[in-house]
Amino acid sequence: MNSRERVLAMLEGRPVDCLPVMPITMMFAVDQIGAKYFAYATDYRVLAEAQIRTAEEFDFDHVSAIAETREAPDCGAVVEYFDDQPPSVVEAEALLADKKTLARLKVPDPVGGGRMHDRVKGLALLKQRVGRDKIVEGWMEGPCGGSADLRGINTLMVDFYDDPAFVRDLFDYVFEVGMRFARAQVEAGADVIGIGDPAASLVGPKIYQEFVWPYEKKMVDGLHALGARARLHVCGNTRRILEGMGRLGCDFMDIDSLAPLAEARARMGPRQVLLGNLDPVRDLRAGTPPSVYSAVAECHRQAGPFFIVGAGCEVPRDTPAENVRAMVRYARENQALKTWQNSTRTSVD
Repeated sequence: MNSRERVLAMLEGRPVDCLPVMPITMMFAVDQIGAKYFAYATDYRVLAEAQIRTAEEFDFDHVSAIAETREAPDCGAVVEYFDDQPPSVVEAEALLADKKTLARLKVPDPVGGGRMHDRVKGLALLKQRVGRDKIVEGWMEGPCGGSADLRGINTLMVDFYDDPAFVRDLFDYVFEVGMRFARAQVEAGADVIGIGDPAASLVGPKIYQEFVWPYEKKMVDGLHALGARARLHVCGNTRRILEGMGRLGCDFMDIDSLAPLAEARARMGPRQVLLGNLDPVRDLRAGTPPSVYSAVAECHRQAGPFFIVGAGCEVPRDTPAENVRAMVRYARENQALKTWQNSTRTSVD
């Protein structure tokens, strides 16, 4: 069973030979090839080389085109780039500081030569080089995260109360941009599209259910209609919205370290595939190989057999290689076949 087959089997509810491994790596990946992060964020060839080299070196089951937001700069947002750190949207110069600007915004062409097009080309290269053996993952911004990039995160949080109609119009726009981008990524070869919606962890369950959830659901359903698998990644403490996240129908769900996997399992049901939730800093970066191995084992215990190994968020760039290998070693040494069959039999009985 190769990596691609292993992940698809897990997502389809079939037995796997061992646990899949799909951690988020960006700065960690670029360091493996000795390049600067600016090159990784702006040149799809550097991104593809870093992802492939890292996946092969550490035996990951996927390669990913995740990097900074690509939608926001193509929409016209001001983005500041740095030599060896991730770029950032300049919130002080928010594109939608004036809400009336939204009515004039056009949906950018994802293959029109901008930042989205760079990711699409990266996915095509990843598919060409390793697509038969590994899962190829694209990425899109979720409704809350994409809107925060255009409006400013602090202003958006006030908008939920002051102008809910504007928030829905903005979410409509972000949805349209995202789905057009997703289609281009799937056509380039993406098997999975990750939905990054970090700002969603900052809202309470009422706002999440009323505003955010319906658009995340539309994105998940839209990805399935395109023939892609859907992964949701919400950074931070998601304990208040776990139940809603579990009703989205995602093929697998990232759980950050601030939300216990046991709690996610209890609130999302026995068959939701979970990924995580190793603390990227305390457990993975600052741990030792034995402690990392034990921490992953505890994650597996809490999550049960429907589980993909990974950190709660991005693997820090200076994480010791031996710690990453310990994480992978746990996955390779645990079949999950017997526990999967028992879980399936119990659910059928």
